[in-house]
Amino acid sequence: MVLKVGEKAPDFEAKDQYGNRFRLSSIIGKRNVVLYFYPKDFTRGCTIETRGFSSIYSELNELGAEVVGVSSDDETTHKMFAEKCGAKFPLLSDKDGSIRKLYDVKPTLGLIPGRVTYVIDREGKIAYVFESQLSPMKHVEEAKRILSELVEKQNRA
Repeated sequence: MVLKVGEKAPDFEAKDQYGNRFRLSSIIGKRNVVLYFYPKDFTRGCTIETRGFSSIYSELNELGAEVVGVSSDDETTHKMFAEKCGAKFPLLSDKDGSIRKLYDVKPTLGLIPGRVTYVIDREGKIAYVFESQLSPMKHVEEAKRILSELVEKQNRA
């Protein structure tokens, strides 16, 4: 079972598509985070999902969020995939599956790496979890909706 709303998001470090080290804790306290796990670069659903996040990336940034994608592909493949999809955000390589394990992202039917999106608030707590292998654009839509609600709530506080 995936992590639950209200739990602290586990910290991790991984390399992005440019070989740069990314650490989740470097963003916590400054921005909200959309952390999405996807099965594989260049597959149909993953391309749709990553292009979806790319198309609204500036809106998500205006909502105070950073987008971070995670799959088991290597940095070289991620770089080509990011270019194809117009992704200006980090795509992290999780070749050993350690980040998926931290976030308890299970494979679908025991074969296909899971598709799960977490929205993490500025304090580092999980604000929302969405899991659906077959609805990649719903991940994008839900992340935007939740971020809008989260920002409204943060502004009231």
